[in-house]
Amino acid sequence: MINRTAQSALIRLASQFPVVGITGPRQSGKTTLTKMTFPDKKYVTFDDRNMRELAAANPSDFIMAFPEGAIIDEAQKVPEIFDALKLHTDNTTFTPGKFILTGSSQFRLRENMTDSLAGRAAFLKLMPLSIKELKDADLLPDNAYDLIFKGQYPLLYDKNRSYITEDWYESYIDTYLDLDVKEQINKSNLSTFKKFIQICALYSGQLLSMDSIAKQIGVSQPTIKSWLSILEASYIIHLLEPDSNNLGKSIVKTPKLYFVDSGLLCHLLRLDSKEELLLSNSKGAAVETTAVAEMMKYRMNQGKKPCLTFFRDRSGFEVDTIADWKHTFAVEIKSSNAAESKLSANTKQYLALRQDENARNAVFYLGDTSMVINNTSYVSWRDWGDYLK
Repeated sequence: MINRTAQSALIRLASQFPVVGITGPRQSGKTTLTKMTFPDKKYVTFDDRNMRELAAANPSDFIMAFPEGAIIDEAQKVPEIFDALKLHTDNTTFTPGKFILTGSSQFRLRENMTDSLAGRAAFLKLMPLSIKELKDADLLPDNAYDLIFKGQYPLLYDKNRSYITEDWYESYIDTYLDLDVKEQINKSNLSTFKKFIQICALYSGQLLSMDSIAKQIGVSQPTIKSWLSILEASYIIHLLEPDSNNLGKSIVKTPKLYFVDSGLLCHLLRLDSKEELLLSNSKGAAVETTAVAEMMKYRMNQGKKPCLTFFRDRSGFEVDTIADWKHTFAVEIKSSNAAESKLSANTKQYLALRQDENARNAVFYLGDTSMVINNTSYVSWRDWGDYLK
């Protein structure tokens, strides 16, 4: 079993709030993490029809049947349970971490918890495996492009299973469309929505152009905006907003689009092997997608917001990622495997504009060794996500 970095954050939140909800993309390991963290808690899943019917028939009595609390999996399948949990937490002795809720449908779980349990619940977002988690489990591939092509969903690294990557991702997309997207859009648009996801893959690592995507698919811009919100809410993509520091008047205001998992991205780009990825025009975007995802995971695994932006002015000067954490980090992401000084030029220029003595710069590259040269951190792909602290 792979130890998850987010376990510490889950324990921290469960020590403060009576209800904790774990969200994140499908197949990111939410149920496994919960059972591993709270092995003595009763476990209930509403995938079980009998349990589902019992809970729906009398939700208050169902909750009272677990005086020590419980893990409730697929909680969104019984919406009545959320009001019952609210009444229970309000009318009983305050007990942190009493109920842990998980669910594969992020929309309904989050909506129900937000509506009924505001102020009583905390959320933890669990992403696919990080490079550090794979490294600690001795499962990290030897080559960066093997990792990027395969992606980082836990089931693909389960030694007891032998999934073919292409087949797994095809099944993943079908399940996502059938169980998540179908609830959010007109069913007649499902095939168009699948095309929309594939078009979005072409934009990973680039400025978002809703107008361009709308023209390619043949739907309106408001529809594209709505569909992007669905992808973001279900952790398929992440939108990186431009840096808001007032460093000049000609600052690009359009966000950049990134997929959360590079393996899913490669599948949608119809890349059949690592070798095809290496020859693809999307190679740089896939590398950048992986690096940004690792920085996101580092923060989310601590139960914190990513706080990631990017900088680009209208003259074309750009820094790939700005991480506003304890210190501000200006990060360039390169597919080079050599720590060359020219790779840090943009980050050094940004720091000069920023004039923040505590700000630092880094280059994420594909070499095997992390090092500091002339005050610039060159971060090996093996250390992405846990080097900038």
